Amino acid sequence: MINIADSITIHDFESIVLRLEETEVNKETYKKIDDSFQFLNDFARNKVIYGVNTGFGPMAQYRLKDSLVSDVQYNIIRSHSSGMGNLFSPVLGRAVVLARLMSFCQGKSAVSTELISLLTSMLNKKISPCIYEHGGVGASGDLVQLAHLALAVIGEGEVIVDEKVMSASEAFEKLNIKPLKIRGREGIALLNGTSAMTGVGILNLISAKKLLELSLLFSCLANEIMEAYDDHISYELNDAKRHHGQKEIAKSARILVADSSLLKSREAELYKEVKETYINEKVQEYYSMRCYPQILGPVYDMLELSETILINELNSANDNPIIDAEAGSVYHGGNFHGDYVSLEMDKMKLGITRLTMLAERQLNYLLNNGINKKLSPFINLNELGLNFGLQGMQFTATSTTAENQTLSNPMYVHSIPCNNDNQDIVSMGCNAAIITKKVIDNAFDVFAIEAIALAQAVDYLKIADKLSSQTRRFYDEMRSITPAVGIDFATYQMQKEVRDYLYNKHLKNLYN
Repeated sequence: MINIADSITIHDFESIVLRLEETEVNKETYKKIDDSFQFLNDFARNKVIYGVNTGFGPMAQYRLKDSLVSDVQYNIIRSHSSGMGNLFSPVLGRAVVLARLMSFCQGKSAVSTELISLLTSMLNKKISPCIYEHGGVGASGDLVQLAHLALAVIGEGEVIVDEKVMSASEAFEKLNIKPLKIRGREGIALLNGTSAMTGVGILNLISAKKLLELSLLFSCLANEIMEAYDDHISYELNDAKRHHGQKEIAKSARILVADSSLLKSREAELYKEVKETYINEKVQEYYSMRCYPQILGPVYDMLELSETILINELNSANDNPIIDAEAGSVYHGGNFHGDYVSLEMDKMKLGITRLTMLAERQLNYLLNNGINKKLSPFINLNELGLNFGLQGMQFTATSTTAENQTLSNPMYVHSIPCNNDNQDIVSMGCNAAIITKKVIDNAFDVFAIEAIALAQAVDYLKIADKLSSQTRRFYDEMRSITPAVGIDFATYQMQKEVRDYLYNKHLKNLYN
């Protein structure tokens, strides 16, 4: 059971969203939430407060009669439940529920404890709201995506339970949950915030870290296969630069290959009297083989900063207005604006596309016997000309990498004014998060193909016993789930199995 106060860690987030651990909000947080709710009920009398007794957005100038303040909360939910495109997966929906709950746990949104209990029940009973990808512009928050969450909360929308879509009312009745009867400003409180982009963004972060770890592992194994020199990961070379990420990548690489018998020492091979005017073996490897500390280092640093920013956003009140019971006032502004998340998502998809490009280039190096000088064309393990080895897979890797390069154009600077120009500059944060997820999914496809090629190269050279213990473990795991490609066969199902294995694999070299 994960106990929630006003903040959780990324590990708590993983436990609740991915490992489906149950959660509860502690009593002190419940009291803080209720104090905010009760304060606003008293404070709002005879005052004009946005979202309590006014219209919304450009219609905020219209003050509503007391008899209409409840109706407008339902109307904002129903009118903005206008999403289109693909449904969020249950995991993404669960992440959004948790992110909205954490915003409310700051005690600055004036929502009822009944809403907190309902959101907690949705998490504990594995109910995910049906949320659509298209609709949010990320300025008054993720209005459309969160409207679909709110529609489920009031029992009028749809949810996913046990991988099946059903009406929220049916699911709630079956699982003994009462839909929310809105009080105060709870309709706009559910909609106003960055919780869709933040929930998706943190899941992206978790996957991006895994891709970085895999990229490091694959780079080390590729260098072992090519019997490269080891000084590109030396402490001395990398310490000459003052970047934290590069040093951490090189340090982890040294650990990964510590007991390898394949990498060569430059001192032993070349730092001696050499009389030849032409050196047959490469003095330096191609950039994709020896520059990975410099390529992965910036991604490491970027993801470290992204974690700080995304977890700060998760544990923030991203609502409008902010209700401060302790200060005895209400503050109007724009905490729902998603620029922090949008910028991080654009940076993240650039970093992941860079990792995809590195994987594709390393794959090409392994498949092109003209440049690696060690392996057969396309690492063919059978009769050349009759069998094609991994030639077909390369097309998929190249195509997918190209798609990632196009998808990496930023959303952060694609603001389009809307909402009668009330929202005249928007973050497009939810779009950025969703596109980043697509880039990450694509990267796993390319990494699966590189993983197959790396294992195939080990088989071709018969060097499994010479690998480091950690890269050997990876090779053995690969061979436990997939065979080598000898006689040609359709490989798409194997590629998916490897992709799923990589996606679910837990690595322990970075960020631990």
